[in-house]
Amino acid sequence: MNRTNLPIAEWLSRLVQIPSVTPDQAGPRAGQSGEAAMAAALAGWFAAFGGQVEWHEVLPGRSSVYATWRGATDRWLAVDAHTDTVGVEQMSDPPFDGRIADGRVYGRGAVDTKATLAVVLALLEGMHKAGARPKHNLFIAATVDEETGATGAPGFADWLGERGIVFDELVVAEPTGCTPVHGHKGLVRLEFTVHGQTAHSAQPHLGRNAITAGARVALALEEEHNRLQSLQASALGIPQLTVVMMHGGLGRNVVPDRCTVALDRRLVDGEDPQAVTAQLIALAEAASPLPLTTEVWRQIVAFYQPADSGLVSRMAAWSGQTPTVAPYGTNAWAYGLAAKERIVLGPGSIDQAHGAVEWVEIDELAKLAGIYARWWGLG
Repeated sequence: MNRTNLPIAEWLSRLVQIPSVTPDQAGPRAGQSGEAAMAAALAGWFAAFGGQVEWHEVLPGRSSVYATWRGATDRWLAVDAHTDTVGVEQMSDPPFDGRIADGRVYGRGAVDTKATLAVVLALLEGMHKAGARPKHNLFIAATVDEETGATGAPGFADWLGERGIVFDELVVAEPTGCTPVHGHKGLVRLEFTVHGQTAHSAQPHLGRNAITAGARVALALEEEHNRLQSLQASALGIPQLTVVMMHGGLGRNVVPDRCTVALDRRLVDGEDPQAVTAQLIALAEAASPLPLTTEVWRQIVAFYQPADSGLVSRMAAWSGQTPTVAPYGTNAWAYGLAAKERIVLGPGSIDQAHGAVEWVEIDELAKLAGIYARWWGLG
């Protein structure tokens, strides 16, 4: 391991040692859940390195932290890195020891996505010690609630909109192997509840079976998925539709009066989440012989930045990686009006995220630091 990479690793070790498990997944091993301790630490470090710090309470007790550094031009560069992590109950490795070993940093959040925050802090510290400033104006957003609720990014976008702020370039931090990701699918998640009527199973004609009606809904959704597969692929591929949950019933001798069917629909570029939602509701209502109600769990538009745009091209050249699109979602979807150009970029592999053992290669941290130094004009 190159000794010059060690300060970044040490920054990441510090960050991993601050638990920030999203409250929805917090268990006995999570320590203090939520992002409060992480936000307080980051705010202190940002201020110490000359940043102008602002707090934004997105949810009760859960605040994003924003910091700015003025450069020599009127251009604005921004980094969004979420501060929450997934749960740790499934981890076989110590979740918060932040150990540095074998050229890696270990612990929950090491790759997703405290790695980018460590790179940012190391660069800001170096810039502050040198009495330097970035070439362009710099905005760092440490946002909450990415892993489960996805409220931090749209909350940040609204905050920017209220102030009329539009970034020239925005990088969303996720583990991409330092490969610029210029697009990913959006999604619609719905849950249909079919309403029937109970009766004794010895006299089923006196009831209305919600499960058999729900089964018709599920089969209609499967047919819709098959139809989608016949469409011509877009830049983000082909839309996908999956029935992910189905449950109902009261007992082995009772006609069921309720059945829920939940789905996950992945959107490609050009699809409108609200229009897709309306189409799926109409499809379910037509398929079910019984009345149903709908709960909308999430609607996220697809993210797509042309591969030949300036930001993508420069990041590809600096990283030595060919731009690509991703199968997973990120905060980038929320920033269509907040940035002229945006990409997803970060050190390490998504394969190491959310697992029983989480780690990132220190060389990956150093690689991102080199990319960011060029992007910020520190070289």
